[in-house]
Amino acid sequence: MADDNVKGPTLGEEIGEATGGVSGALVGAGIGSAAGPVGTLIGGIAGALGGWWAGRAVADSAAQLTREDEEYFREHYASLSGRPADRAYEEVRGAYYLGQIASHNPNFIEREWTEVEPELARGWGMYGDRYGAWTAVRDYAKTGFSRGRSRLDDAARRARLQRGLGEDVERRE
Repeated sequence: MADDNVKGPTLGEEIGEATGGVSGALVGAGIGSAAGPVGTLIGGIAGALGGWWAGRAVADSAAQLTREDEEYFREHYASLSGRPADRAYEEVRGAYYLGQIASHNPNFIEREWTEVEPELARGWGMYGDRYGAWTAVRDYAKTGFSRGRSRLDDAARRARLQRGLGEDVERRE
């Protein structure tokens, strides 16, 4: 008897399961295809990069992508005056998501974009080039990374306030 309250896996869970314990872009991409094109892209890159990317943590990070993030990225793309007229937002969505998910990687938290970008470019080059060359999508990934980082900063600030630590404590840290 099926439990009507049980929900299926989220996109983040599917991406994580696609990459958890799997090495190699092709295997990660094949399993990640259950999450659609973005899942396939992120799964393939995650499988290629390994480490944190090939574990459950990437799924948890992907699960934190919200409708507001999607709207923000879509509006950002639409507002760009120099974007290619023949390229739809859906073709670059994966770069935005890759950047935001990367902002959650513990190895990247204290690093600047310029230090993180080479690793993302390597992963993109191994799997993502069919979605456009890294040079064509890097700014979208950078926007995603910046948004993810600011959301983490906001979450940390809220957690400090909930623990009763005021802004004066935050400034001393």
